[in-house]
Amino acid sequence: MPEKTLQQQLQPEERLSIESPRLQDVSIRAMARILGRSPATVSRELTRNGSALGYSSQPAQALSVARRSAGRRPNKLCWQVVLTLLEWKWSPQQISGTLKRMYPTDSTQHVSHETIYAAIYAQPRSELRRQLIACLRHGHSIRMPRTRGIDRHGQIPDMVSIHVLPPEIEDRLLPGHWEDDFIKGAGNQCSVGVLVERTSRLVLLAKMEDATAESALAGFSAKLNSIVAPLRQSLTYDQGKEMSRHKELARATGVNIYFCDPHGPGNPGAARTPTDCFANIYPNAPTSRSTVRTNPIPFPTA
Repeated sequence: MPEKTLQQQLQPEERLSIESPRLQDVSIRAMARILGRSPATVSRELTRNGSALGYSSQPAQALSVARRSAGRRPNKLCWQVVLTLLEWKWSPQQISGTLKRMYPTDSTQHVSHETIYAAIYAQPRSELRRQLIACLRHGHSIRMPRTRGIDRHGQIPDMVSIHVLPPEIEDRLLPGHWEDDFIKGAGNQCSVGVLVERTSRLVLLAKMEDATAESALAGFSAKLNSIVAPLRQSLTYDQGKEMSRHKELARATGVNIYFCDPHGPGNPGAARTPTDCFANIYPNAPTSRSTVRTNPIPFPTA
């Protein structure tokens, strides 16, 4: 029998060809040569679909069909919820976490964010695929890797790592600790700083003329100093170059500034959700004077 080059499922007639040699104590390698299959495939078949009484082709085929059907049965209710939340511009990560909180004991209603991405990008090129990708905040036509090439930003001097955050900040027990992010307009001609308080989730926006370190220093200083001193204790930021004057910002506001790891998926992301929402609602424009759509999301601002 010719060697099979594709990883196909074993067929009923192949299972029948395994049954008879198995009763004669033929070795697994010999059966694999007869079938033109890998010995590992035959061994896996005997382990999965055999029993204490031996191997029989008909029960083995029934077990295989049942296993494949159970693994591929779609959950229409779950997918409808996913589609609705995608239309609301929720991220796959938000959807996955929300479903787990809504159905904590029903695993059939759980779906990982990677499964949602895979379901979207596995669609053939069609209007449906374009509509689904348009629901994603970044709207890339192909799935982008988490890290794309080397870090070309350079290093910010004298950074304090997020790994030395005090426990009271990590536990979100006391107010006054902020996470920060940055929205840049087209050509860096305008920008908005996003401050999120870790305990209350209060969102403050700091308007800036451009995306330079000087504008970031002036904008964040003004916004943080508008908050009473007990409620401005620390600030956590990524390693964007607009924060290269962080030491001056710390002196001007009295906050302790910590920096996340580059491309760190486990780093705090409280500012990421409102940043993505704002960036989606206020798209990049050629100048900072462009008209923007009305914000339908009632984030508290100041």
